[in-house]
Amino acid sequence: MNKQKRTPVIAGNWKMNKTPAETFAFINEVKPLVADADCKVVFCVPFVDLAPAIEAAKGSNIAIGAQNCHFEKSGAFTGEISAEMLKSMDVEYVIIGHSERRQYFAETNETVNKRTRAALAEGLKVILCVGETLAEREAGITSEIVSMQLKVALNGISADELENIIIAYEPVWAIGTGKTATSDQAEEVCAILRNLVKELYSENEAEKIVIQYGGSMNAGNADELLSKPDVDGGLIGGASLKSNDFSIIVKAASK
Repeated sequence: MNKQKRTPVIAGNWKMNKTPAETFAFINEVKPLVADADCKVVFCVPFVDLAPAIEAAKGSNIAIGAQNCHFEKSGAFTGEISAEMLKSMDVEYVIIGHSERRQYFAETNETVNKRTRAALAEGLKVILCVGETLAEREAGITSEIVSMQLKVALNGISADELENIIIAYEPVWAIGTGKTATSDQAEEVCAILRNLVKELYSENEAEKIVIQYGGSMNAGNADELLSKPDVDGGLIGGASLKSNDFSIIVKAASK
């Protein structure tokens, strides 16, 4: 399939970092560094940072995303944020199904599907995360795990809706550990996911969908990872909090 038909997306996932004031300053610092990017640039920030992030990013090529949303429009869900609330703030993207949400907050494949459908219904673009644990990789069931996660997450989602989904392959064993999948390992799983999209939808949809790698991509390994035919960008953790490192990854994706 032709990688040139897809525009790479580099999305920073700040996790639980930066105050509103720090957010405003950081995005203004990054803007000139990525202004000439030949890829899409996104920062997914904590809820309290969304307003200053959106304000700071105005007039730039940086889009702003949230890190999660609930599947109900409203109700007795203390601490949760709905997709409608995010849309009302002009948020463009939202991460769904991150491994930390699954691990620490009991999210399941089924709730990931419900959140994805809720986000799409409000017109948000979804960065949909899948990935295996170290034990699952060592047991040789990576393909089965990520395929099951993606199949359930896409249940009931049409080909038209798929246009607003980015898949992020994030091996759990490589998140925040300093370990990184080799470029060949990343390519192998991203290709599995693309082939699954072909099976579920069509070759055309598989060729169009952006698949990111999201396990400790950094300034040092971005070139090699992004050179692979099925790796279309990155969901960047720690390196997205460092302006120079992030800009180097953006430049790698722009080649």
